[in-house]
Amino acid sequence: MSLWNAADAVAATGGKSSGDWTATGVSIDTRTLEPGDLFVALKDQRDGHEFVAQALEKGAAAALVSHRPADVSAAAPLLIVDDVLKGLESLGRAARARMHGKVAAVTGSVGKTSTKEMLREMLAVQGRTHASVASYNNHWGVPLTLARMPRDTDFAVIEIGMNHPGEIAPLAKMAEPHVALVTTVAAAHLEAFDDITGIAVEKASIYEGVVPGGVAVLNADIDTAAILMAKAQDCRLRDISFGEHGYDFKLIRADLQDDTTVVQAEMGAEPLLYKIASPGRHFAMNALGALAVVAALRADIALAVGALGRWKPYKGRGQRERIHLDAIEVGMTLDLIDDSYNANPTSMAAALDVLAAAPVTNDIGRVSRGRRIAFLGDMKELGPDEGALHAGLAQLPSLQSLDVVHCIGPLMRSLYDVLPEAQRGDWFETAEEALPRLKRRLDSGDVVLAKGSLSMKLGLIVDAIREMGHAPPGDEEG
Repeated sequence: MSLWNAADAVAATGGKSSGDWTATGVSIDTRTLEPGDLFVALKDQRDGHEFVAQALEKGAAAALVSHRPADVSAAAPLLIVDDVLKGLESLGRAARARMHGKVAAVTGSVGKTSTKEMLREMLAVQGRTHASVASYNNHWGVPLTLARMPRDTDFAVIEIGMNHPGEIAPLAKMAEPHVALVTTVAAAHLEAFDDITGIAVEKASIYEGVVPGGVAVLNADIDTAAILMAKAQDCRLRDISFGEHGYDFKLIRADLQDDTTVVQAEMGAEPLLYKIASPGRHFAMNALGALAVVAALRADIALAVGALGRWKPYKGRGQRERIHLDAIEVGMTLDLIDDSYNANPTSMAAALDVLAAAPVTNDIGRVSRGRRIAFLGDMKELGPDEGALHAGLAQLPSLQSLDVVHCIGPLMRSLYDVLPEAQRGDWFETAEEALPRLKRRLDSGDVVLAKGSLSMKLGLIVDAIREMGHAPPGDEEG
């Protein structure tokens, strides 16, 4: 199906097109480019113009550029604009203008991507649904998501993030959502803000992009909820609150089981029961906010609840899996919780809650009692109080329930130094240093969490644990 043709793209961007072409997708990366894509030559770590020739060789329909690269034929199909990023933004705005479905936007210090994916799952059973890929939520991710949106989309879910003040509002105005959700406000990116109040003000600015008569969905449990509420009122939006103190969507109880969260809530005066195929109170809360968005979009709540039960977190965002440590003995397993994609104090506390509630298995390994083991990496961008915020994890009730805590990174040394000796595992400068003796530190019956900021590369530990595994007995091919 045609997404962009030369005439429409020229009308959207004001650029000049060489040749007549039709694109079925939009790509910024030649490694994942599909034949028929419009290649956008953005400048990031490398200048995308260096890859235009390669993109065309791989079957790109055309390339969005600011000039014709020297190694590209004069006959090549190009859309030439003054500024490539601004050209992409123009495509995004034009795609939004021609789409007549409903748009939801999601931001928050924690849970943006998981909540966006929940919404994708819940709305996909109710109409043609388009959503951000992975965590494409920044100054190029949002316009790229919009530019990729088919004109016959029924529901779109746009994730919006930020690192510095002033980033969210322009992206929200580009997306023009009918409903905007703030999952929570927490200590993240504090290096760029004076305090958490500043973060709340920035998150609340998503409401500036909501269309007239739209809806603001907000977390009523956070200390800065009043800031969100005031912003919604200033923007003349109807507000829907969720949480334990939510007056529209109220969380009554979340039961964390082995691989499931069972939730009792209320939607107004009506009972609302739902299940998530992954343990986590934070998932229960994110899902409640997502259900509030579904209601605000006037979509079917019953269908949404059914679809929600099939949702599972992405790799690196709380994904749980069973690792079979023996090719013959079926019971020789450990459970791995991969939460290695990101970390701040709020998401760290949520992950530790999940680990603390996870059941272990006794009498199946070298160690008679199964253990709850955490590999915790530095939480980045926390500002001048970063040391205290790391050490403060030791006071969390959930951390008291853990058997061994291994700390990774210079900031996590602050936690390591205040851990009780019985819990204190090892401290490593980097994740790589933890790999050589990893197998000795783990055993059948254990539940293991890996959590840290992405730059700490806790994914190396996750991958190494996965490599310890065998196919479940009876599952071998052949």
